[in-house]
Amino acid sequence: MKRKITLKQIARELDVSISTVSKALRNSPEISEDTKQKVQAFAKLYNYKPNNIALSLKNRKTNTIGIIIPEIVHHFFSKVIRGVELVANKRGYNVIVGLSNESFSKEVINMEMLANGSIDGFILSISKETLQLQDYHHFNETMDQGMPVVMFDRVVSDIKCDKVIVNDFGGAKRAVEKLISNNCKQIALITTKDYVSVGKLRTQGYMEALKESGFELKSSLILKLDDRLDYEVHLEALEKEIEQLFKSNTAIDGVFAVNELYALSAMKVARKLGLEIPRDVQVIGFTDGVLSKHSTPSLSTVSQHAQIMGERAADLLINKLETVSTEAEEEYQTIVIETDLIERESTK
Repeated sequence: MKRKITLKQIARELDVSISTVSKALRNSPEISEDTKQKVQAFAKLYNYKPNNIALSLKNRKTNTIGIIIPEIVHHFFSKVIRGVELVANKRGYNVIVGLSNESFSKEVINMEMLANGSIDGFILSISKETLQLQDYHHFNETMDQGMPVVMFDRVVSDIKCDKVIVNDFGGAKRAVEKLISNNCKQIALITTKDYVSVGKLRTQGYMEALKESGFELKSSLILKLDDRLDYEVHLEALEKEIEQLFKSNTAIDGVFAVNELYALSAMKVARKLGLEIPRDVQVIGFTDGVLSKHSTPSLSTVSQHAQIMGERAADLLINKLETVSTEAEEEYQTIVIETDLIERESTK
C-alpha cells in the first residue's frame, strides 16, 4: 500500500523548511504567494492530507505529556506512569494516559486523539500488534510534524527517537547464571514469540548463560508462548502449556520465565505435579511485581526499576520540548537501566 507523503518529505522535495510547508498549507500571510502555490500544488499532486497527529505543534504549548501504554492493569506500567508523573509535575507538566490495549488501531487512534491540540509530546511503549505488523508510520508521522516521542521498554531500532530500556539481556543472563550456580542442570525457559523485543533479548540472555557455562542448548526446554492470547484471562491454557513442558522434560530442576505471570504459573504447575519449590525446582521470573513478593513461596525475580524508567523518559521528553535544536540532524539518546536480581524463596 502506498504510504502517505509527509510534511518532511514535501519540505525535502521543495528545499524549504517543514515550518514553511506547514504555514503554506494553512495559507499563512507569512509565506509568499509563489511558495504557497508551489507547496499546495505539490501537496495536491501527491494527495497530501494533514494528519491530526502533532497539530498542536510548538507554538501552542499545552505543558501536557501524553503516555500510551499497552495495558492499564499491570504493575510495571503503573510504576512507569508514577515515575513520569513525579518528574512531569516537578517540572510544571501534566500527564494524560491513553491505552492501546495491545491494538495497532487503538494505538493510532489514541495518538491522533491526544495530539490534536491536547499535548506537547509522547512517552509510549509499543503494542504487540504494532510489533507484529511492523507498521510504524504513525510514529514517524508524529515526529515528522514536530512532536517528539520517547519510547520505553518495547522499542524498535527503526524509529529514530529517544528511548529508555532496561538491560533485558543482562538481567536474564544473571538470572540463569544464578540457577546454574545453584546446581540446576536442566533449566527451562518460558518466553514469548520473538516479535516482542524484550522477550527476544531475555531469550538471548538465557542462551548466552547456558553457552558460557558449557550447557547444551535443548530446544525441548524452551517454551515460546503466543501471547496474543490473553493468558491473564485464559490461565488454564497457560498452565496446560507449562504442564506439557514439565511432562515432556521430567528432569527440569530450574525455570527462568520472562515475566511474572509465567513464573508464578510455573510454580503452580510444578506443585500440582508433586514437585517442591525450591527443593526440586527453582524458579526465577522477570518484573518485580506485587505478586512476586506475596506468592507462596515468594518469587525470586529480576527488577526492572520501572519508576526510574518513567522518570528518565519524562526528563528526556521535557528536555527535548524545552530545547530549541539548531542541528540539521537531531541526536537521540538510548538510556539503558540496569536490573537487579532479587532473591526470595523460589531459589536456594
